[in-house]
Amino acid sequence: MISTSNVSLRFGGRKLFEEVNVKFTPGNCYGLIGANGAGKSTFLKILAKEIEPNTGEIIMNASQRLSVLKQDHFAFDNVSVLKTVMMGNEKLFKIMEEKEALYANPNFSDADGERASELEMTFAELNGWEAEAEAGTMLAALSIGEELHNKLMSELTGGEKIKILLAQALFGQPDVLLLDEPTNHLDIYAIQWLEEFLANFKNTVIVVSHDRYFLNRVCTHIADIDFGKVTTFSGNYDFWLQASELNQRLLSDQNKKSADKAEDLKAFIQRFSANASKSKQASSRAKQLEKITFNEMPLSSRKKPFIGFESIREAGQDILTVKNLTKTINGEVILKDINFSLKNGDKVVLLGRSDQAKTVLMDILSGEINADSGTYQWGITTIQSYMPSDNSKYFNSDPMSLVDWLRQYSEKKEETFIRGFLGKMLFGGNEALKMSNVLSGGEKVRCMLSKMMLSGANVLLLDGPTSHLDLESITAVNEGIKRFKGTVIFTSHDHEFVQTVANRIIEIDETIVDDRYSTYDEYIESKKPKH
Repeated sequence: MISTSNVSLRFGGRKLFEEVNVKFTPGNCYGLIGANGAGKSTFLKILAKEIEPNTGEIIMNASQRLSVLKQDHFAFDNVSVLKTVMMGNEKLFKIMEEKEALYANPNFSDADGERASELEMTFAELNGWEAEAEAGTMLAALSIGEELHNKLMSELTGGEKIKILLAQALFGQPDVLLLDEPTNHLDIYAIQWLEEFLANFKNTVIVVSHDRYFLNRVCTHIADIDFGKVTTFSGNYDFWLQASELNQRLLSDQNKKSADKAEDLKAFIQRFSANASKSKQASSRAKQLEKITFNEMPLSSRKKPFIGFESIREAGQDILTVKNLTKTINGEVILKDINFSLKNGDKVVLLGRSDQAKTVLMDILSGEINADSGTYQWGITTIQSYMPSDNSKYFNSDPMSLVDWLRQYSEKKEETFIRGFLGKMLFGGNEALKMSNVLSGGEKVRCMLSKMMLSGANVLLLDGPTSHLDLESITAVNEGIKRFKGTVIFTSHDHEFVQTVANRIIEIDETIVDDRYSTYDEYIESKKPKH
């Protein structure tokens, strides 16, 4: 168990948390949610004692072990893959290192023998003899083959490192597990394994994720950060969402009833206060009016942008034809003989273990880079708009205010129109004057979505459209692309997003290994091993 007592934190003049008292108990998985900037990652760092709060303390039994998903992908570059995983259990790993040093000592003394005996006992208590097998099993489940186990971390790809750091955090059954966006950059198979692992995990888990399906699958509770407080609720994300929306509706309805009653009482008092025969009744109504209360409806930090794509013309049936596209980067074949065609209304999700392959294909189709060989042909009635996974080039050169930045992509140049549009995308007031080179990841994505909405395109190419967004913004993008009547090619690791948007699946592993009209859930079901 881990809990907080009167934890407060301020950054400058801004209050992030105020006297937070919350308890996280064993056997439960808590989904930590809140708007961007609410302090989810900061709160995890407070729990991990990486950040000291201004007031209060973190309470946890000294004998218990806390494990955190590391974010620094270069911290273990000089360590082998298998050792990196086992370093997740620091106490066990130190014993292994000390044992190794003792037994390697050519001048092994009696004192060394006694120390080695103590270490062996603790090693056995910590299940040390099974440690290497446990680490290997985890790595295999995450598709990290044995041939990589003794390689240095520096020799691996970014995607492989992410999986190894995840295995490190999960290794050795920690008492408290803190996971910040654990599904980022994982393929669907790794995510499914993680869901299963956490569902069977017996200790305490606190996880930050923007994947609604994942939260629904693994969470027994939701810990909501809002108004500078952390409040826990039983149930998964959907249950929390329905309950919170219902509560807001009930409060609003009660306030409306109170307002209507107050108006009736005021009308009566105004009409009869000067009437001697009715003055007693008017006084009684005045006392009733004084007793009417209204429920406080605090202004939540959650805000939802408006996402809607309107095409300036309808496309014909033939959208895109791709023939034998091939691309090699730094001597590695990324794409080989890619062939497919798109019809109007196709909403295609690109799947596959390699994010690079999907991104390279999108970059080629959008004209950002050239293929080594092969062709692609867009239909003459199509207008395409592209959101790349790396959007930095749109923001880093020639910094300007967001009003001027968006004006570049709009036919209507008037300030009021641009500001109105930015307001719908949560850049109200002075936010619209922010400089384009100082935006957060989520703000850049909202800007790119604004640019796409103004394009009037009938074909959208979206490489990771939900990256860096909070749950409210992800829901808005999800709904906007569902409503869009044109054609879409997209990538996403968000299960709910893929399931509710895609009507066609194309899986790429260098070449196309699967292409079918199907929902995502049907596709996943078909991939499960048949018993």
